[in-house]
Amino acid sequence: MKVLVPVKRVVDYNVKVRVKSDGTGVETANVKMSMNPFDEISIEEAIRLREAGIATEVIAVSCGVAACQETLRTALAIGADRAILVETDVELQPLAVAKLLKAVVDKEGPKLAIVGKQAIDDDCNQTGQMLAALLGWPQGTFANKITVEGEKLRVAREVDGGLETVILNLPAVITSDLRLNEPRYVTLPNIMKAKKKPLEIIKPDALGVDVTPRLVTLKVVEPPKRKGGLKVPDVQTLVMKLRTEAKVIE
Repeated sequence: MKVLVPVKRVVDYNVKVRVKSDGTGVETANVKMSMNPFDEISIEEAIRLREAGIATEVIAVSCGVAACQETLRTALAIGADRAILVETDVELQPLAVAKLLKAVVDKEGPKLAIVGKQAIDDDCNQTGQMLAALLGWPQGTFANKITVEGEKLRVAREVDGGLETVILNLPAVITSDLRLNEPRYVTLPNIMKAKKKPLEIIKPDALGVDVTPRLVTLKVVEPPKRKGGLKVPDVQTLVMKLRTEAKVIE
């Protein structure tokens, strides 16, 4: 079976995010960009399914600007078989991405889509669920472990109280959580091989999808700086300060 894995280009998790001086968004000029960490986990899981003889092909998909090709090449270096870029300069929101991915699914015919549970730039946690709804497929969100049992999937998913196991019929959508696996390192030989793997570029219009944003960002601001903490010698002093300065107790 084919496995489809969307990957997103985001500001690297090691970079301190800065807001633009005019408050219109996050500064991305001359900033290191990389693949969303949850998408790396998704790619790794898809490759493990192929190595186990369950999946026949792993297709990486990205939606966004031309520079997303770098992210797709990383996915190919990790082990994806081929890549598709839906290229657009429009700021994509979760619903638009889900619609683009649905169009790609209709075109490619995979039986499984493994999506990162969220992107570290907007933390929306919406695209996977929206994709499942648009496709009419069952979904296993926050996956901690995936087991393929014939035409069914057994998914252990992380919930507040621990783990919950669900059984899904294929085709299905999975959103990967942090503890699903540990992605492998990309080796230099695989980086060189990735340059020769096919990467298809298509436009949203070719898929018949309108990606016009439905939400408008009015302003982006940094969170207020926290005040320094204060050590007190004993409980009595703490109670006094809570009563007189913080005024949180009577």
